[in-house]
Amino acid sequence: MSTIQSETPEQSSSQQTTCTFDDSDSRDEEMRDQLDAWVEDLADLTDEAQASEQFQQWLDVQSKFHDYSARNTLLIKLQCPEATRVAGYNTWQDEFDRYVQQGEDAIWIWAPIITKKCPECGNSPSYHENTDCEYDETEPEQWRRGLVGFRPTSVFDISQTEGEPLPELETEAHGDPDGLVEDLLDATDEIGVDARIVTPEEWEHGSARGVCERRNVMTTNPMVEAVDRDNRAALASTLIHEFAHAELHFDVEDEAERSKREVEAEAVAYVVSRHFGLDPDNSAFYLAAWDGDAPETLRDRLDRISSTAADLIDAVEGAS
Repeated sequence: MSTIQSETPEQSSSQQTTCTFDDSDSRDEEMRDQLDAWVEDLADLTDEAQASEQFQQWLDVQSKFHDYSARNTLLIKLQCPEATRVAGYNTWQDEFDRYVQQGEDAIWIWAPIITKKCPECGNSPSYHENTDCEYDETEPEQWRRGLVGFRPTSVFDISQTEGEPLPELETEAHGDPDGLVEDLLDATDEIGVDARIVTPEEWEHGSARGVCERRNVMTTNPMVEAVDRDNRAALASTLIHEFAHAELHFDVEDEAERSKREVEAEAVAYVVSRHFGLDPDNSAFYLAAWDGDAPETLRDRLDRISSTAADLIDAVEGAS
């Protein structure tokens, strides 16, 4: 059963909640229960500052593990909020010549189960035999491999290991602002947006630093514009923010939902900016727009933030 080692979100905001999943018999259930509890806590929090802090802590972890699902980054946050690089026990040893130190607690996440699956019910052969599915057009040996579920698997943070250093972790963060602007512009085709940098003299949008207001008549892509400035980090952050807007709510017409997607866009921009070594100035998240959302809706929002940020990061890194 999981062990809570500090206070809950409703208690002191200066302490973070950590947990361990030691009991193998109940691990899967405990992992799900802890995720449900965190989302429900976020939905129930009435203190805006605490809600913002809880949300931002998760975003900080997401920026480090952009290729992990929302639920796995949340599991990492709950167990080891300071984690920066995780891998399995054997991966650390075989690929990085590092060894997990004695006495370290594993960080449990979900790993996909890929095996042969029934084309009709989607179950593996062993589970298929215990269902009512009567599919028999092909033998199980001929079924295609695919995702049939998830299982708890253990990983460890680099801080829990010792051995050979990882050179890439000692270099400067990817995304020097002087090159990131160009990488962002090069990634527009992959992202599905058009973008241009406008001189201050030609800027027609008042005090706004960037806009995404219309479609390009030639490509039908959302059109992002940003005002040029000497601070290239700020310009890159603006482009990221507007790309997130284009991805999340450019075609959303319901005004109430647009305001909720605005928070999602800000969160995506924060994750992507942090990933590329920028320090976003919008470090507070105001979640009042999400008041009244059911926990299931919040889960959908977290998943959308996670997947959109990952898509933007992958597109920019592929273009650089």
